Amino acid sequence: MERIGFFFAATEWEGQPVNKEPEKCRALEWFTVHELPDDIIEYPAAGLNGYLRTTGPLTEHAW
Repeated sequence: MERIGFFFAATEWEGQPVNKEPEKCRALEWFTVHELPDDIIEYPAAGLNGYLRTTGPLTEHAW
């Protein structure tokens, strides 16, 4: 299955995150980029790692 993901960096945040799809997501938690959970989904991990490497605005994963 092909997929495209868009990721945005939030520079400001107010409030608490809310899980609007509890049937699809069991929890929302904050993690530092150096302590991500072992079961992180591959394509968001690729987007996050692309941002952290600052190699440009495009990251390809398994294409």
